[in-house]
Amino acid sequence: MLFREKGANAVGCIERQRGVRRANRHRRQRCAAPIIHHPLSVINSPGFTLIELLVVIAVIAVLMAVLLPVLGAARKHAKALICRSHLKEWGTTLALYLEENEGRFPRSGSGGVDCTLSLLRGLNVGGKVDPNAPGRFHGVRTEGIALCPMATTGNGPGTFTGRAAGEIYVEGKLGLAFAPWEITRPAPSFRMSYGLNNHVFSHSFEGSGVLKLHQMQYTDVFSLRRRAGIPLLLDAVQSFASLGHESQSPPSHEPSGSEGEICINRHDGTLNNLFLDWSVRPVGLKELWTLKWHLQWDTAGRWTKAGGVQPEDWPKWMRRFKDY
Repeated sequence: MLFREKGANAVGCIERQRGVRRANRHRRQRCAAPIIHHPLSVINSPGFTLIELLVVIAVIAVLMAVLLPVLGAARKHAKALICRSHLKEWGTTLALYLEENEGRFPRSGSGGVDCTLSLLRGLNVGGKVDPNAPGRFHGVRTEGIALCPMATTGNGPGTFTGRAAGEIYVEGKLGLAFAPWEITRPAPSFRMSYGLNNHVFSHSFEGSGVLKLHQMQYTDVFSLRRRAGIPLLLDAVQSFASLGHESQSPPSHEPSGSEGEICINRHDGTLNNLFLDWSVRPVGLKELWTLKWHLQWDTAGRWTKAGGVQPEDWPKWMRRFKDY
């Protein structure tokens, strides 16, 4: 009986030893196996098939194709709003100037200064001004509202100079549709992407018939009965911007602004404009011919619907824009 118990114990011990050896061997095999083949490995877990990956990539591409133009349009719209906000601040600045100067804007050559550049820059610029101590033309610093967000960097290839008594008193670079113009001399440099209606600051504002009678040295804004349709400051590639006459033809091709053109496509077929009543709104490129650039301007001229222009009369690049 004792012998059988010892034999059974021995057999049980042998079986336990075999079980331990098998467990150790299995453990060693699991440890030696590469992790990529491990049953718990993430890499070895069921994943996307090639077709599923291609479908995901295609969906992402479609979403990007849809969203990118929308985001781009949203950015442009935001920049246009900032641009109009700058012009409203310009309206406040110029209104304060008029209040301090009896409602009068100076005209070119008066007082020995370049009135348009001086008004925009805030510092006196002109033939009789000491460039080392120019003094302020008005008390507002305009650098912070000088640039449309659509035209903040770079310059165009064109240049401009101002002369008085044979001497150069100002030099600068013209802008482009999406680049500002710049005063490079006298220092400090000044960059801007708006321009003034130069008729308001010249003897042409009253018209050719009045010009022969007398020439005032200022434009009396407060005496004007209707100011809503008169442009004052707008998107431009130089310090002044206006149409010369009612029959002026639109550019045959879309201008870059390198030659100082007014009809630039900065805001998807429009330019932002500050009027003499201090209102600000976008103006269509074709609408430029309907504005009251000076007191005798015919707002129903050759290039308006009232004047009989047809859609096919416009250059091809402008035909997609709204008619006025």
